[in-house]
Amino acid sequence: MLFQEIKEKALCWFIAFATVEEIDELNILQATLLAMQRAVNGLAIQPEQVLVDGNQLPKLLMHGQAIIKGDSKVQAISAASILAKVERDRLMVNLDKEYPQFTFGQHKGYGTKQHLNEIETFGVLPIHRKSFKPIKTMLIHL
Repeated sequence: MLFQEIKEKALCWFIAFATVEEIDELNILQATLLAMQRAVNGLAIQPEQVLVDGNQLPKLLMHGQAIIKGDSKVQAISAASILAKVERDRLMVNLDKEYPQFTFGQHKGYGTKQHLNEIETFGVLPIHRKSFKPIKTMLIHL
């Protein structure tokens, strides 16, 4: 419900991603910072300051501040977090249709026991991060 309200009432918003390949190449933190940078650069209105959840900032052209647990302290960060989470969940539901043997609609791709069992049973998909430790270990033993 808030997803739609945020999109309607925010001055502007932009959702960006890092690819699986970028995550594997850079690492999850650096890929997250890259996606944040892309999101800021994609905004129709460039902000004077950027507030980010966490303890590191992406490379930006404007002033920024990293705020630990920012999503629970700053409404703008909470709103961005909601947009990102809902968009990711929607992506996982679509992947659930593309790969019906995996229950992405349930576990959303997180490393749950169910998801790890599915990987062992059905194999590694192109959408899986090869740098994710259980997959990395599995691929070494192939």
